[in-house]
Amino acid sequence: MNQHPDRRRFLQASAATGISFWIGGASRAAESTSPNSQVQVACIGLGGKGGSDSRNAARHGKIVAVCDIDRQQLERAGKRFQAETFTDFRQMLDQLGDRVDAVTISTPDHIHALAAAMAIRAGKHVFCQKPLTHSIYEARLLSELAREKGVSTQMGNQFTALDSMRKTAHQIRDGQLGNVSEVHIWTDRPVWPQGEARPPSKPVPAHVEWDQWIGPAPYREYADGYHPFKWRGWWDFGTGALGDMACHTCNLPFMALNMRNPTSVQAVTSGHDRDSYPSWSKIDFEFPELGGRAAFRMHWYDGSQLPPQSLFQDVKPAGSGVIIVGDKGTLYAAGDYAQKGTQWIGVEPTDVDYPKAGAGNIEDLHVAEWFAGMEGGSTPMSNFPDYAGPLTETILLGNLAVYAANQANVPGKKVAWDAANLVPTNAPELAQVVKRDYRDGWELA
Repeated sequence: MNQHPDRRRFLQASAATGISFWIGGASRAAESTSPNSQVQVACIGLGGKGGSDSRNAARHGKIVAVCDIDRQQLERAGKRFQAETFTDFRQMLDQLGDRVDAVTISTPDHIHALAAAMAIRAGKHVFCQKPLTHSIYEARLLSELAREKGVSTQMGNQFTALDSMRKTAHQIRDGQLGNVSEVHIWTDRPVWPQGEARPPSKPVPAHVEWDQWIGPAPYREYADGYHPFKWRGWWDFGTGALGDMACHTCNLPFMALNMRNPTSVQAVTSGHDRDSYPSWSKIDFEFPELGGRAAFRMHWYDGSQLPPQSLFQDVKPAGSGVIIVGDKGTLYAAGDYAQKGTQWIGVEPTDVDYPKAGAGNIEDLHVAEWFAGMEGGSTPMSNFPDYAGPLTETILLGNLAVYAANQANVPGKKVAWDAANLVPTNAPELAQVVKRDYRDGWELA
């Protein structure tokens, strides 16, 4: 199970098992500079998804270095992979140089862009957990850097490799729902605290490098509720329920409708202090006509808020899912990843061609696309320039509206959005959310 095929054997095995990959763009990965034919991988962040991300990468390449601010996690991973250990990713990338071909990034959201930008600028292939970045500006920057450097990139929204979702998306692209006018997306997240006051500070545990964990964010004292999990509910570190789950739940409509560059966004929330995200929010996005696709509205619901019951007809709504309404019919897809099945209402879908990922473990199929992209000639579906970056920009725009809607149950300002220039044209006060400031020593060049 832990054997690492070299590049030629990997591609031969992929062809033999019928795995096919998304072909896109002109991006072509640079040849490895490693003297070893295996892809040499460095992993940043080892807890939570970092554990599975590093193990998945180890099935296709060799883990040569691991980095984490938690020395307990770091020691375990160092022994597991027989890899060099670091607590500072900047030091790791500087020291290892050409000994590393590829990097995985599985840290809290506020670290993603700095680590990814540094790796891409050094010519490394990058896999980064969702959401791609903490801010809209960072998503645009990583997209541009990845295109410029021609490296293989992928965001960790693994269910882009689910064939049933790809097929459904292409059936919608084929016009089988007709002109879509509404998209409703909901999640049962957050499952962590939001809308609360900061916890009291405590001494930093001996095994935690707290300054490294804070990274580019404004400094605050250590407390329970940040490391290792509950950071998602804080504006300085996470992106709330929207950022955490929409890269999954928006996958189907994004793929189906080219759901990018909305022109406005507006939210209503439970209220918040702009330090912790609200306990619930509802966000409306307006999308213009694009490439022959009709204009439509997207409605987001989190914190157990739901679309109108009339949309479900006699179906009991799942805890999360998507409803797409067209003038020929309606699609209901249940689950975070549309993995619990789809129901077509008012129309009988027909088969279409679509880019197949193949049968097997979803996470492994997803990561296999990233490694195949390193060979050139194919591009992972969730690559930064064409998919992950635009998807993240769309999603994080919702947090501008959430920031503006800080009074409980009172709709915030309807924010007009200039996507080309990343400007909230009628809300200059939200520029700080589009592009944040960075702590001294942690600037994003």
